[in-house]
Amino acid sequence: MSVSMLSTFVKPMHPEGRKFVAIAAAITLVLFLVWHPLGWIGTGLTIWVYYFFRDPERVTPDRPGLMISPADGIISLLEPAVPPAELGLGDQPMTRVSVFMSVFNCHVNRLPHEGTVTTVAYRPGKFLNASLDKASEDNERNGLTVEIADGRKYGVVQIAGLVARRILCWTREGQYLETGERFGLIRFGSRLDIYLPDGVQPLVRIGQTMIAGETVLADLGTPSEE
Repeated sequence: MSVSMLSTFVKPMHPEGRKFVAIAAAITLVLFLVWHPLGWIGTGLTIWVYYFFRDPERVTPDRPGLMISPADGIISLLEPAVPPAELGLGDQPMTRVSVFMSVFNCHVNRLPHEGTVTTVAYRPGKFLNASLDKASEDNERNGLTVEIADGRKYGVVQIAGLVARRILCWTREGQYLETGERFGLIRFGSRLDIYLPDGVQPLVRIGQTMIAGETVLADLGTPSEE
């Protein structure tokens, strides 16, 4: 299958973005009537809004056992942490991998590894900078607990950021999702926390660039180092 030059630059847009692009376009038309230079600024803003809500196709590795990044962005935290209580994963620390998404990243979220969603839990909160450690506890968030075929569970948490004001999750409890399948979206800057199952060694480092649905995050068959 060939890749066209056009598809390299023009990406599909998630339906959630249509109303925002329409609003930006309407404002742009008014700005053109007021003063042409302002209209061109509005045009740039409209293009950015479209770009923010882009939803490109991704090619997910098909090797069994691989966990894939749920978000585009940068690894900002990699440490043991007690998962949010609402996930039902216990009170012992698990390896937490945080992917920080800037306003320039694609914000469609994808499931790290196939399994059954056993918990979907939303919790309102603050809107601190998502790159801060305390954002995991204080910010608005929505968490999923996923049970894989061998009975192990992991958690993935959508966390609102400084600019974000809306977390979307269209996944329901009891639903089975494939690795890399879309499960939600966060508007305008945010973070994803992944709580790895016990004994799983992360295969990423702080500062590494991640691509949702494609970059390998961990291997369920690779034991952690003692």
